[in-house]
Amino acid sequence: MTFRNSKGTENYWGPKLIILHSIGAKSGETHLNPVVGFRNERGWRVVASKGGTPENPAWYHNLRANPAIEIEALVDGEIVTVPVTATEISAGEWREAYDAIAAEEPQFGGYLEKTDRRIPVFQLTPR
Repeated sequence: MTFRNSKGTENYWGPKLIILHSIGAKSGETHLNPVVGFRNERGWRVVASKGGTPENPAWYHNLRANPAIEIEALVDGEIVTVPVTATEISAGEWREAYDAIAAEEPQFGGYLEKTDRRIPVFQLTPR
């Protein structure tokens, strides 16, 4: 996989790309989902934007059903596997979290203009 071989640098999002190892809500099988990971003091945040489409991505439902997952991420120049717990950001904290993400990557702000849904944000906290 190019992500692993290039130490996370050869992809559209560069070192921000992470791989969610989500567990299927219905199947129980592990799925690999490349997403943008926004580092913060508690770990990473990921956005269930699906490019601003009206529906959430499948991995959103998987994280809700099975929040204890692993991710692959670039940490200190190496791709590492990190066990995390995914927690959806509450409605009261959502605006601040989403604004910080859109300030870092403006195209995420544009996704809000494409849909009527409140695009979910998850905090991935290492366990």
